[in-house]
Amino acid sequence: MMIQIPRSEQVNTSSLARLFDNKSESYKLFWFKAILHEVGLGRNEIPFRDLIERMIVDAWYMVSEYRLNLGPSDTLEKTVLYISEKEDFLPTEKEEVLLAYLRNSDDRQLKDYMRTLSLNVPYRLQAPLMPKPGAKIWYKASEITEYINSQTGMMYSIQRIGALDSRIIITPAWMDYLRKNLGIILGWTDYNLILYLQRRNPTVPGISNKIYPPQERKLTAVTGYWKYMIGKGGVRDIYTGDIMTAKGLSIDHFVPWSYVASDELWNLIPTAKSVNSSKSNNLPDWSIYFKKLAKTEYDAYVLVEHDAKAAQLFEKCSRENLNSEEIRFRLYRPDQTLEHFAGQLEEILLPVYESARNMGFREWVYER
Repeated sequence: MMIQIPRSEQVNTSSLARLFDNKSESYKLFWFKAILHEVGLGRNEIPFRDLIERMIVDAWYMVSEYRLNLGPSDTLEKTVLYISEKEDFLPTEKEEVLLAYLRNSDDRQLKDYMRTLSLNVPYRLQAPLMPKPGAKIWYKASEITEYINSQTGMMYSIQRIGALDSRIIITPAWMDYLRKNLGIILGWTDYNLILYLQRRNPTVPGISNKIYPPQERKLTAVTGYWKYMIGKGGVRDIYTGDIMTAKGLSIDHFVPWSYVASDELWNLIPTAKSVNSSKSNNLPDWSIYFKKLAKTEYDAYVLVEHDAKAAQLFEKCSRENLNSEEIRFRLYRPDQTLEHFAGQLEEILLPVYESARNMGFREWVYER
């Protein structure tokens, strides 16, 4: 997929298309996303402070929930991690709560991080729009500002007041272009952000699902599937060893949802709500729980082969919770032994598990 930005006779869209060509850090992407957000509100004069607060909010979910790497020594990533460790905010915290905190905080370290974020990206973002950028303009912010403000065709000029109180002033032609094409330009920016994050996090699956908080999880069909299995009797909770009942049933992501960002059937297992709450975003100890997981999944697979109702519920699950035909063929083809089924499941699940562990997810053992 390649998103093309709309052409314009009023602004230099060919240079805009090169906005993210040279980036070793995430700052340009988040700074421009912040500008687009403010443009959507109709603002053309925007303080650095407001844009940097928006950058932190936009990075909040992907860093605090998934621990995504934004770049080597990335100050934006450091800022999010600092706040998440210091304050009791959820990864899905409402943006107005985060913004209120950022605007009212007197934390010295946080202010230092925000000032650091204001040092370069406000000036360097527009490098592709500069007709003849010379090396000399990169030495001092005052020189860069003077140069930017003297050029025609720039997206914005800069009013230097000092650190976070400085502001950008978007030129009328660019303001008009961005407002008219806001949805497309935002989609193009998110596309570039996904490409950047994939490069920085090569072992992390589902990057595109980790930019914004989820709207819902598709577990209704899976819950019905496991309720039926439990109703047939003999299903044990892999964490507690207890025989399960439908009362208090919860569907657990063996490798946490906060890492995989998907609801694939082979990573889902029934447990009690209290156990799922205790497990939270941790990884079940592989050596203790994988064989139990495989046996429970295998027993359900066998029942599907011999029970018409179970087969019907499985097919319903497969439409929402089994999105790879290759995995379906490998894992759910007829007449497999437990040993073969467990081997296939291990080949599918273990690389995901190890990748999550390498990203810092902790191993967990249930304790009564």
